Amino acid sequence: MKISEYIHLLIQVGRFFLFQGKNNFVLPPPHNLKNQKFMTGRQAADMISDGACVLSNGIAANARCSVLYYAIRNRFFKSGHPKDLTWISVAGQGARGRMFGSLEEMGIEGLIKVWIGGHHETMKSFLKLAQKGKLEVHRISQGVLDFLIEAQNKGEDSLVTKTGVGTMIDTRVGNGTPLIKGVGESLCTVEGNYLRYRLPKITVALMNAPYADSEGNIYFKHASVITENIESALAVRHNGGKVLVTVTDIIPKNEKEISLPADKVDAIVVNPNNEQCGMASQRKYWEMFTEGAKVDMEDALARLEFVNNLIRITPHRGPAEEALARLAADFFMRAAKNDQYVNVGVGMPEEVCRLIYEGGIHEDVTYLLESGPLGGMPAMGIFFGASINPEKLLSSAQMFHLIYEKLDITLLGLLQVDSKGNVNVSKRGEGPINYVGPGGFTDMTVAAKTIIFIGSWMVGAHMEIHDGKIMIVKPGEQKFIDKVDEITFSGPEALKHGKKVYYCTNVGVFQLTERGMELIEVMPGIDIKKDIINGCSMKIVPPEQGKFSVVSESIVTGKGFRLHWR
Repeated sequence: MKISEYIHLLIQVGRFFLFQGKNNFVLPPPHNLKNQKFMTGRQAADMISDGACVLSNGIAANARCSVLYYAIRNRFFKSGHPKDLTWISVAGQGARGRMFGSLEEMGIEGLIKVWIGGHHETMKSFLKLAQKGKLEVHRISQGVLDFLIEAQNKGEDSLVTKTGVGTMIDTRVGNGTPLIKGVGESLCTVEGNYLRYRLPKITVALMNAPYADSEGNIYFKHASVITENIESALAVRHNGGKVLVTVTDIIPKNEKEISLPADKVDAIVVNPNNEQCGMASQRKYWEMFTEGAKVDMEDALARLEFVNNLIRITPHRGPAEEALARLAADFFMRAAKNDQYVNVGVGMPEEVCRLIYEGGIHEDVTYLLESGPLGGMPAMGIFFGASINPEKLLSSAQMFHLIYEKLDITLLGLLQVDSKGNVNVSKRGEGPINYVGPGGFTDMTVAAKTIIFIGSWMVGAHMEIHDGKIMIVKPGEQKFIDKVDEITFSGPEALKHGKKVYYCTNVGVFQLTERGMELIEVMPGIDIKKDIINGCSMKIVPPEQGKFSVVSESIVTGKGFRLHWR
């Protein structure tokens, strides 16, 4: 990027912090609009009754319904209403307590009684209430939640699926959907070899869309994501509830571009400061995230990297982590094929995605993002959920249908792995405050034919690289153990369904087999007995052929490293 572009981004970020007004919910609609559906945010908040079941749309910092959150919050502080709400959020919509305007604005004692979510980690205000025993929390994977919302539009109140079998959601294994055992009745029950999920009837849907016309039709043109907008509106309409939408501008009616017709909408709040994504104003939307965009990819990635570094959301990766990313990217090239459908999770998989781009391979695969973008290049950090140059924007439910039908390979992170190949990504530590949630992880691992987990061998270990070899100077806390703290992915279930499962670490690669966790590749410099077998409590079996591969030094150092299909 040019220096002028960096300066412009700095101004844009600064403007976001200075001018994203918490009082915009009292702004009246444009004076020339006579349609009674247009109102202030405060008037829209008045439409929510005590005990309502509310669903908010969006993911991460994409399409946040900030003005509606502020309006509901203000009404509650002034009147004590609405109270005892049930709140559903499919994707992560918090900001880890670091930014205003996220769903965390709703984390107030008495406002919400029950929270049902797919991803919990970013919602610190909610988790603090749960920690104090002031909030009942449930966890259901994102794809299942999307299908349940979709089902309500058809008059169906539950869903039967194999997703979650053998995990903490399965009451034969864990608590069911309640985060805290005994706090709330499970929304998931066992039905033979399947699980039956249910949701309470959704009576209010909140969404942030770019535009409306004077008749009240809604347009998703120039949005970064659609998520559950369509399905939640249809479900609420079927249930006789209210659909509340905040838009940035009023545009002329265009029949061909209408995304949600006016008869599906009850209230429209015009807020000129709405965001498209992250700190990008919808009025000055970033073209890179819009359907069919064809911007310069390198320039777009530089812009995202600059903002993520500026707000300190990008973690520092040391040489050992960089070597791990190269190992995983190289292994991906061996496990995947050209023209396959690929999904990438957060964390180390994002680094692999970056290497795939730098290797010129990204156009050889099609990325499927749970938030709806099809194709393009997944955005990182605060922009997660959006895609650069997406071919098409689908709703999340439409995307999960595609994922379950066509996903070939998924790259996912890990917190713990055990002797049976089970993986924990949902429980970081004890108590609700340390809970992460399943997100779309459970759906991806059920849908994908090949699964590559990527993560450091230990937590807090000091590892160094010398002469093309990686060495553990100081061991850390074990991540590969005999039994994980919580099962988010079931190794035995994956084997039962014939999946190929691999675990890439900065000491080597493991494969899940009927014999157990088989060591198949080792990083140069690693002592198998000292660093791997004696360095963890996970039971490890040697390769069936009695021989494992030693990883190329180019992967460790990066010198001469390049990606190619094989």
